[in-house]
Amino acid sequence: MTTPTTTVPFRRSTTILTLVVPVAVLAGATLVAASWADDLPDPVAVHWGAHGPDGFGGLTSAILPMAVVGLLTSVGFWALSFWAGRSAATRRIAAGTSVGLAVFLGGILLGGLAGQRGLADAHDAPGLATTILVAALAGVVCGALAAAVSPGDPERPATAPIDPHAPRLALSGSERAVWQRTATSRSMVVVAAVAAVTVLAVTVVTRVWALGLLTVAIVALIATMAVFDVTVDDRGLVAKGLLGWPRLEVPLDEVVAARATTVVPVRDYGGWGYRVGRGGRIGVVLRKGEALEVRRTGERVAVVTVDDAATAAALLNTLADRARA
Repeated sequence: MTTPTTTVPFRRSTTILTLVVPVAVLAGATLVAASWADDLPDPVAVHWGAHGPDGFGGLTSAILPMAVVGLLTSVGFWALSFWAGRSAATRRIAAGTSVGLAVFLGGILLGGLAGQRGLADAHDAPGLATTILVAALAGVVCGALAAAVSPGDPERPATAPIDPHAPRLALSGSERAVWQRTATSRSMVVVAAVAAVTVLAVTVVTRVWALGLLTVAIVALIATMAVFDVTVDDRGLVAKGLLGWPRLEVPLDEVVAARATTVVPVRDYGGWGYRVGRGGRIGVVLRKGEALEVRRTGERVAVVTVDDAATAAALLNTLADRARA
């Protein structure tokens, strides 16, 4: 087969982005919140309902959930990327999620407390709608930046032929072939619709019209991952979302072997969309059932749920063979 490196690359930068940075954000938010202790009512508001604050407690009870959830999430994503981050996609998803969530949680904590500074009674605290929107936007931007600066994959060309037992497609020496399908997730379309209706209903009830922006963001995000164009040709495998992103590519010189397989989204990947599965496997998971699985150099695996996966796998193996001839 191949002789790829089995060590997860870029572990130092992964640790900095996925663990050190988010922990520093959480620690900074905690220190700022603690420094406001003398300016805050006692108890402080720690939970808000549709009509304002409806839960109260000490300052520690406001800080602790943010710190615990953020720390556990950061450690979990660091462990995933450190031990199973052979693919850049795994490391970038881990870094982006870890940093983004830390910024979001810290923003919620500080935004909620900032509105209470100088108040004698926490019942008079303002609502959290604006704070949530600003914190969510900051989290998305910072998470995207963390993912963008996370190192990509080093070049890992194969050093051996395609697995002789892998399926092939009969092509003459000069014959060219392209395989293309569009994969759609009905489940994600339903989720997008339900989420949009729910947020719009909350917007109308609370009259916080800025929440309408959240509806647009939710629909746009899900739309990018609900439809993928999947192609196998002389470039290798390319699967790209409706807007060209997310994008999964496996060049021919990194193909070890391709085959058709079966995917159960929740069991194998924890849900639908552009996902990281067990062992750092990258999946474009749009539905249950038939999928194209590509083992690539560096002990990486890419999976795309798509119809006629057997033909795609056979063509990919054949083209990879030809590219190494």
